[in-house]
Amino acid sequence: MNILIAEDEQDIRNLISLHMKKENYNVYEACDGDEALKIFENEKIDLILLDIMMPNIDGISLIQRVRAVSTIPIICVTAMGNDSDKVLALGLGADDYLVKPISPIELTARVESNLRRCYKYTTQKNKVYSTGELKLFTESFELFKGDKKIELNPKEFKIVQLLISNLGRVFTKKQIYEEVWEEMYIGDSNNIMVHLSHIREKIEDDPKNPVYVKTIRGIGYKIERVNVNETQQK
Repeated sequence: MNILIAEDEQDIRNLISLHMKKENYNVYEACDGDEALKIFENEKIDLILLDIMMPNIDGISLIQRVRAVSTIPIICVTAMGNDSDKVLALGLGADDYLVKPISPIELTARVESNLRRCYKYTTQKNKVYSTGELKLFTESFELFKGDKKIELNPKEFKIVQLLISNLGRVFTKKQIYEEVWEEMYIGDSNNIMVHLSHIREKIEDDPKNPVYVKTIRGIGYKIERVNVNETQQK
């Protein structure tokens, strides 16, 4: 597996690189966003460890550039610990967010977890799930609304797949978090709400009056079983 470390502080970059190499990952290093983008465009990168505050091209812009063409896991490793920074990065397509100083053991675990999830979804037997105008293809990692392809980041895709493969079933925030993030839920529902909000913006004609992703107040969320005729009438 090839990991790209985009970090402008050399000591931190060297430390992360050392631990990744100990886990037998092949490591590429970039000291700024421009160099990171060039490596990503010219090498087969499986996961990116990304600082937000970098010269030339910052981390947020790099997330957008990568997400325009790829769904590989992106883990932010940054000193920017405000909730607004985290929400922005996750909303634009980052898969995980760690605030410095970081634990090498936790970082390794997050890398393994994100690679495992990505690998699992690219190797599973193809299935197609549908409701209304939505159609999700597991093998190609694609969601369509009618003839239009809906661009989803990996976690958005997993949330939609969980809900659309269980039409009408209500999932609590805890169930969604533990299924999608594969970690113990500790009561922080912000990530879930951010991702669901972005999903609605992408698949609903009117996100404030959703046809597909329904909130069951006090319980959780579900995707409705919708007839194509119903969506065409709205």
